Amino acid sequence: MERYEAAYARQSVEKKDSLSVAAQLDLCRKASANEHIRTYQDRGYSGKNTERPDFRRLLRDIRAGRVSKLYVYRLDRFSRSIADFGQLWNVLRENDVEFVSVTENFDTSSPMGRAMLHIIMVFAQLERETTAERVKDNYAARTALGAWPGGPAPYGFLIGRARGADGRMIPTLTQNAEQAAVVRRIFEEYAEADASLGSVARGLNESGIPCARRELWDNVSVSRLLHNPVYAMADEQVRLYYKALGASVISPEDAFDGVHGLLLYGKREANERKYRTVREQNVAVLNSPGVVPAGLWLACQEKLARNTQIGNSGKGTHTWLSGLLKCAKCGYSVKVQTEKRYRRMTCSGRYHLKRCDAKIGAGLDELEKTIAGEIERLLLECPQDTPVIERDIWSAKLEELDRRADRLVEAFAESDDMTGAYLQRAIIKLEKQRAELLEARKRETAGPKLPDRMEFRTLGFEEKKLVAAQFIERIEVAENSVEVKWTV
Repeated sequence: MERYEAAYARQSVEKKDSLSVAAQLDLCRKASANEHIRTYQDRGYSGKNTERPDFRRLLRDIRAGRVSKLYVYRLDRFSRSIADFGQLWNVLRENDVEFVSVTENFDTSSPMGRAMLHIIMVFAQLERETTAERVKDNYAARTALGAWPGGPAPYGFLIGRARGADGRMIPTLTQNAEQAAVVRRIFEEYAEADASLGSVARGLNESGIPCARRELWDNVSVSRLLHNPVYAMADEQVRLYYKALGASVISPEDAFDGVHGLLLYGKREANERKYRTVREQNVAVLNSPGVVPAGLWLACQEKLARNTQIGNSGKGTHTWLSGLLKCAKCGYSVKVQTEKRYRRMTCSGRYHLKRCDAKIGAGLDELEKTIAGEIERLLLECPQDTPVIERDIWSAKLEELDRRADRLVEAFAESDDMTGAYLQRAIIKLEKQRAELLEARKRETAGPKLPDRMEFRTLGFEEKKLVAAQFIERIEVAENSVEVKWTV
């Protein structure tokens, strides 16, 4: 196999002080003195991202033995991490590929070049970590001044500039009048007793109001907007609300004037939702006004919390797979519609939200029969002396209520300004939610119980639903195929 020289170039963002991909490749060709050098290039990708398309193609060609020498304009165009480059360097050595960094003037065909390579990687990593610390400090300084720290403006706002507390011009949010009216509508409609996230989303779509970064509204986009404190005209009660949730309130008390919105920021685990888990998050008052009064914003937060606690009971009358069926294309729930004696599966994202074009052709009867047979086999494999235990879905919810009460009491103990009356009202609300949960659990547990041993085909409809939920995480239904994700 004839081997060739290769050049790789990468540019994350086109800026005036950033050398273009074309210019990087020209420098590599000059260093190689080979006009026919094979080129690989990635535009719009960070060096930390190892899933760059041409980068992955280059590695495949290296492992296939096609590349003899690799040129890059600069080391950080190839890799930004010492750990990542260590692995890449092993791949290069295993496949006898020499490595040349053009502007840093070294290549790995010499011992000095290899030593320089490791030294440069150390300093590159140090520079990156130092830059990250500077960015972090700058972010904190901006938020302390009430500035918008960066990134796209939330729905209902535009990014502008205003004079900060220190007299300098800083980034700020200004209201987009048309979108701000939509935000107020969402909060007002959701606060109604019979409203839900779905009903609000449907009303917006029927009115032809486009969503922020997608064409149509859905439960998720409405929920995210309602949770965002940037819309709250934050007053003392909003400040105490976040203190009770365990958030770190950065701004002074007098900044919560009932006019300005809030910024919620801070590091969190990847699987945590930003607005659901605010403990150890930071809350700062922005220099831009909110959109909805504090009382309305808090009422919506309490309703969102109740919805999170109670959740969906998973009612379904047409199949015992109800609640488990999901569209493989868009991820929305698959509903079962009946037409005389025929049952048909349809994607809710297609028929309710008009955002999915999947046409599900799989037959529900055949699907139920196949899954029932597999569950029968799993039940036979269960030890004879081990009963199937029904999961208690309510314990975790009750424990979370207890944690919220504990955090509220802790905030009261640590705060000099939280009144006893506020604490009492908050505790009463938590106790009301606890009573609702206990009543819901009572209704749920009054239903059919699972026997110690069973034959699936002899179970009733509700019993089959309980057993299916034990064994199946979700069922992804495509146009002509089905994938069952089992929990065992």
